[in-house]
Amino acid sequence: MSHTRLALGDDYDLFRQQVRRFIHGEILPHYDNWEREGVTPQALWRLAGERGLLNCALPTPFGAGGDFGHAAVVIEELAHTNVMGVGFSVHSDMVAPYLLAHGDDSQRLAWLPGMARGEIIGAIAMTEPDAGSDLKQIRTRAQKVDGGYVINGRKTFITNGVNAHMLIVAASTRPELGARGITLFCVNTAIQGVTRSSPLRKIGLHAQDVCEIFLDDVHVSDGCRLGQENFGFDYLMTGLTQERLAIAMSACASLHARLADAIEYTRQRKVFGKRIIDHQNTRFKLADARAQATMLRVFLDDCLLRHLRGELSDEHAAMAKLRATELHCTVLDDLLQLYGGYGYMAEFDIGRAWCDARAMRLYGGTSEILREIIGRMD
Repeated sequence: MSHTRLALGDDYDLFRQQVRRFIHGEILPHYDNWEREGVTPQALWRLAGERGLLNCALPTPFGAGGDFGHAAVVIEELAHTNVMGVGFSVHSDMVAPYLLAHGDDSQRLAWLPGMARGEIIGAIAMTEPDAGSDLKQIRTRAQKVDGGYVINGRKTFITNGVNAHMLIVAASTRPELGARGITLFCVNTAIQGVTRSSPLRKIGLHAQDVCEIFLDDVHVSDGCRLGQENFGFDYLMTGLTQERLAIAMSACASLHARLADAIEYTRQRKVFGKRIIDHQNTRFKLADARAQATMLRVFLDDCLLRHLRGELSDEHAAMAKLRATELHCTVLDDLLQLYGGYGYMAEFDIGRAWCDARAMRLYGGTSEILREIIGRMD
């Protein structure tokens, strides 16, 4: 099921081994407990920072000094071992790049070194109860006052929200401009007026601490504004290219790992006196899955190479996420069926992966939004 990884070749092998050891030593033994608790401990982030697993693609002292290929290794290994509820990618590959690209020197120094060490956990507060992919519906307001802004609003489905020490908050500074009136702010979660809910109950990704964030008369200084006023929409759209590629790569790695598991399971278990894999229906299902997973990985490796060169288009990133997440859900459902009742049991990786996969078609832009983007291509 493998092909030569032109994007992630030998140069990344040592780092992949390091990431794999970390996951097997520090995450897998505890992950079931974290799923029951609905949150991963902050101590894990500090350990990850010590091992160079956070802000991989950022230059020192803001990160580990690698490139997005190193970030991709972390993304793939978390998915491969079925612990996608750990929110490293949101922190490292989404929050941190916004700060690096649009923050000033004081903002970068205030947040990024601590994020690289795992002492500061970052989250993006964009989605609201009535505003998901349609950013012009954002109701959170940032009113200009002397020396800063007063922010009021409510955010929901915030990944890393329970643990977060800092938020990048999307708020409307010019409501009459719709999406073009959005500004981003760096908000310390310890300041007065910022509160959060308990972890939200979800059908999957149980260890991922997702919550609601409430902003009630939150006073922030002018120095907390990230970039220019009313440029938040442009910043968010630029960041979505990498975010969608990261999601696609996670889906692909999960798909390959669960396919390998299913092949091994069907070779061992018998039905009607024959191994499951000896039934033609099983072989055909596995053959289709293998062909589709291989084609997906080849495409995503090409997308990764383009991204490393700074050439990945918004449209190709949308294609990558759309096909990866849709295929992920479809094939996992077929694979789960091969396990029979055991596929529905929590102790089998296929069941957890099947539940976790469904969210990928929603966050980072729903499949419907992605189809709109692709459909508008020349």
